Amino acid sequence: RGSAANSAVCYALRITAVDPVGMELLFERFLSEERGEWPDIDIDLPSGDKREKAIQYVYQRFGKLGAAMTANVITYRGRSAAREVGKALGFEIGSLERLSGLVRAWEWKDPKDTTERQFREAGFDLHHPRVRKFFELYRMAQDLPRHLGQHSGGMVICQGQLDSVVPLEPATMPGRVVVQWDKDDCADLGIIKVDLLGLGMMAVLEEAIPLIRRHEQVEVDLAQLPPDDPKTYAMLRRADTIGVFQVESRAQMATLPRMKPERFYDLVVQVAIIRPGPIVGQMVHPYLDRRNGRAPVIYDHPDLEPILKRTLGVPLFQEQLLRMAMALAGFTGGEAEELRRALGFKRSAERMKQIETRLRAGMAARGIRGAKQDQIVHSITAFALYGFPESHAASFALIAYASAYLRAHHLAAFTCAMLNNWPLGFYHPATLVKDAQRHGLEVRPIDVTQSDWPCTLEPSDGELALRLGFRFVSGMREATGKRIAIERARRPFDSIEAVIHRCELREHEVQALAHLGAFGCFGVTPRQALWQASAVPRAPLFRQSSIAGAARPPTNQPAAVLPEMSELDRTLAEYRSSGITTGPHVVGYLREQLRADGVLPASALARVRNGRWVKIAGLVIVRQRPGTAKGMCFLTLEDETGTSNAAVRPDVFEHYRALIHTAALLEVEGPLQQVDGVIHVLARRLHERKLPGQTITQTGHGYRMRTTAEDAPAVLPPSHDFH
Repeated sequence: RGSAANSAVCYALRITAVDPVGMELLFERFLSEERGEWPDIDIDLPSGDKREKAIQYVYQRFGKLGAAMTANVITYRGRSAAREVGKALGFEIGSLERLSGLVRAWEWKDPKDTTERQFREAGFDLHHPRVRKFFELYRMAQDLPRHLGQHSGGMVICQGQLDSVVPLEPATMPGRVVVQWDKDDCADLGIIKVDLLGLGMMAVLEEAIPLIRRHEQVEVDLAQLPPDDPKTYAMLRRADTIGVFQVESRAQMATLPRMKPERFYDLVVQVAIIRPGPIVGQMVHPYLDRRNGRAPVIYDHPDLEPILKRTLGVPLFQEQLLRMAMALAGFTGGEAEELRRALGFKRSAERMKQIETRLRAGMAARGIRGAKQDQIVHSITAFALYGFPESHAASFALIAYASAYLRAHHLAAFTCAMLNNWPLGFYHPATLVKDAQRHGLEVRPIDVTQSDWPCTLEPSDGELALRLGFRFVSGMREATGKRIAIERARRPFDSIEAVIHRCELREHEVQALAHLGAFGCFGVTPRQALWQASAVPRAPLFRQSSIAGAARPPTNQPAAVLPEMSELDRTLAEYRSSGITTGPHVVGYLREQLRADGVLPASALARVRNGRWVKIAGLVIVRQRPGTAKGMCFLTLEDETGTSNAAVRPDVFEHYRALIHTAALLEVEGPLQQVDGVIHVLARRLHERKLPGQTITQTGHGYRMRTTAEDAPAVLPPSHDFH
């Protein structure tokens, strides 16, 4: 992808899957005389080993002095600036930790909020001379270079010796060399840069297709997928998209039922419309209103109709921006590209003024003046900063459609590949598992006689079941998980003792497996497994003592009579030991009490009339407070029936700030709003819900719930915080 995807040559060479002629893409976005530089070349590769192999191939192909990774200038930002400036001025560590810890919260605030207010809220007296100096230096340090890092995937190549042009240095990662310039320096000097980027969904697709071939005897060719599959598009229109590339976020889910995609180009628009550019430019609602027939399709000028026809008169893509300048102001393709760069990320006020003057002069020469000119100039300048290239959107839409198709038709293989390539996407594995179960997929727990290190598929009454792998056992080493599978293949296990000794399990690995019920194949409950495992001498003792074998407890000893775990205790034990439960959802244990309190399950909201006051509750799996939302906060709650969404206004957010940040289980009440099939609750009151006998606290890795039955705390899946 990148602007290279606008090239018919790249398409003919099968470097890109996007047909720039069929998509009517702009060639000047790829290459022009005035541009005077190489196009952007972004290549998405499966994250992991495949990407590293591609990088190493480039090093081998061009030699150690012919290729190198580009540098990345790391600058001082909020947290790092607070810590470093504070240390230089001798502030105590506790104060600095408090201040730097609050920087993230500041990012959630209204953009108009001032640094002075932020310092005061952190408890600093700005009248104190040392604090005042701290404040001044903190502001001055913002965006100053801190150190030189390595770009995530940018590589520069040359025909000769690269070190004759730019200094090279070995990277900390073996087998890599880095230039001492960042990507902008390389671009200014005309050095070719190719971005070799790792994309998690590419790895998912790569793994899922062989699974489908092996277990379903179906051959899937991503290049030959049915282009208008009814089941896939019906799933997209329902916003049933957890795990689907690019369209699984809360904002995307809130748009899909209103967009009602029916063909591929609808998906291209869907990928691009939930971006800062269209949102800041206030183009999302006009487009949706026009698409749903609530507003007429109009054009600011007749010459814009062929440019904006496919997007109903609303500019959504960078290519449209360039064409607007060419059609209305007489810009050449190169001049239009210069306009895009002038209004880009590192915009210059002087350069912007020059470009705008030329833009207005060109429009005036064509009779476009006054308010109409101002309106068009505003739409161009407001959009250019965050505009999304149409070629990018088309490339991503291809992957989005492929992932949606596999989810709709091959859920078992798709979910298995998602779990094996996590972390990726928007949701924790616990949410992916529960969503798959609600769609009818049988998910089986970790079992020492069945599981491998990755998740696997098993036959189940003519269908496929998903078996969780040892990779989700908290604290288990990969070598240990693979050793269990190897030893099992050599000779089946006949006891817990055999597993421990033959696989040399450590104490915490044994306990985690026992809590997960992974020894249940031997006819024991989790507590019985813990009891029996505690009596097994560890492998190191056997190697050190020849008489240790005589000290082993007899294998036929009667099982201890122990009080069994309740269902809730078992669920929390699974969360504690893997972060995933294949059993009941944790909110299900509260359903009787929630029903008595008038709290509705997520699945019931579609039947509630618009405007009715409702209560919802669930595990907080996503929090968002994006800068484009004018202080609004958005929550996604999960219960045993599905997910529900809540919108929190700025004043309500301020009142419940601490609760929203820390609570694992939230109850939200307020009026329900249902528009075009999009449902959310406008939060007016929030309450924390607790399971019987639980104390819930939040950590950096999730929520810890201390139970009355267990000494160790259970870790519920963490929410994803996006700003």
